[in-house]
Amino acid sequence: MDISEVLESLNQGKISVSKAKKLLELYSIEEVEKFAKIDINRKMRKGIPEVIFAERKQLLEIKKIISKVLKKSDSVLVSRIQKKDYQKVIDYSKKNNYKIKRGKNTTTTLIFRKVIKKSGGKIGIITAGTSDIGVAEEAKLMCESMNCECITSYDIGIAGLHRTFPILKEFVKKDVDVIIVAAGMEGALASVVSSIVNVPVIGVPTSVGYGYGEKGIAALASMLQSCSLGLSVVNIDNGIGAGAVAAKIANQNSKK
Repeated sequence: MDISEVLESLNQGKISVSKAKKLLELYSIEEVEKFAKIDINRKMRKGIPEVIFAERKQLLEIKKIISKVLKKSDSVLVSRIQKKDYQKVIDYSKKNNYKIKRGKNTTTTLIFRKVIKKSGGKIGIITAGTSDIGVAEEAKLMCESMNCECITSYDIGIAGLHRTFPILKEFVKKDVDVIIVAAGMEGALASVVSSIVNVPVIGVPTSVGYGYGEKGIAALASMLQSCSLGLSVVNIDNGIGAGAVAAKIANQNSKK
């Protein structure tokens, strides 16, 4: 059905208002000067906000997309802004009175117009080492853009396994719905955590490592080969993907 058919069907009483709303949401695409097509209503439809992958975009393109999205939506996540453009994007956002949430060791930034209300979903996020923090923070910003509360603890890898247990106890006490584990090198922390907790674990292999299994290859292979059930794995350095899945799980649980 095209838009006119949806409206005619609604007018004739053939479909309900809620059905028409769902159908119309499929047409919510905004074009930006012939170079970008934005899925404005993705968050309404799927619970996931628009994400601008900025790594290979020009500064002017990023600004135009941010402006277009925030005219129709409350928030936008801008991921992996080039370092030379990062402060310029921040300054542009402040100039337009947008609110900003930044992460540690990452140029990924959450830009929004009004306070993001919490859904009740809770997510635990941990890293094996300090080199994994940027990816974990990217996941955190994604989770927060999807209305979830995040509890984080970094640098608790298996080189000192005793560091892991206090935060896992806190996760259990605070009743988190899912745990994200970002780990490089051999990526073993994800398997260890998954073998202990009773909630889903999402492993994020990071491009930390050298030699034979460099750039996250060993961590990815290790997590994929894990014999610990309850562990799911995203691609190397894919904090955004991990955050989206974790938040979907947490938000679904919060509805129960």
